Amino acid sequence: MAKYNGPVCKLCRREGGKLFLKGDRCFSDKCAYDKREYAPGVHKGIRRKLSEYGEQLREKQKLKRTYGLMEKQFKKTYKTAERMKGITGENLLSLLERRLDNAVYTLGFAVSRKLARLLITHGHFLVNGKKVNIPSYVLKPGEQITICEKSRKCEIIKNSLESAVRKTRPEYFEANIDAYQGTLKSIPERDEIISTANEKLIVELYSK
Repeated sequence: MAKYNGPVCKLCRREGGKLFLKGDRCFSDKCAYDKREYAPGVHKGIRRKLSEYGEQLREKQKLKRTYGLMEKQFKKTYKTAERMKGITGENLLSLLERRLDNAVYTLGFAVSRKLARLLITHGHFLVNGKKVNIPSYVLKPGEQITICEKSRKCEIIKNSLESAVRKTRPEYFEANIDAYQGTLKSIPERDEIISTANEKLIVELYSK
């Protein structure tokens, strides 16, 4: 599957806001976006006024890049949200938040979603006691994520857990760092989800 291998800080600058793609670095003085908040490219500091389509596209790109999805995967998630009961945009955000890679990142078991995906594919996590190596696995309320016993000595995971102590989490996730466990307590509601994306514009874009 195709993937973006370029500098991720450029993605934040392109979208005009922090997407928190580089873990702890995004919260430090080394953050590239804090140093250069203008869009990348030769036309330094220039942000042209967007058309209606341009605004919709930027919102879609912002959300897609935040969760680290390619277009085909993002559209598949959108189609699933569309078939669900309720508001499509809110369903989309809920599905993205309940992805296993996002849960591992949010609970503090990895410093970024990209690292979370890598750790999951290498089999470092259990869901309800069973090994799951699919980052796109969608959690159900009550399901518990546990770090495999052998993986608890992994230096990358140990460093992530140290950073997790300072991390704030939405109420629908509950973490027990000492027990190397985390749980999805409930389906995320829109007012609980920490996202600056305007999901209504994304729905308008895909509805055309």
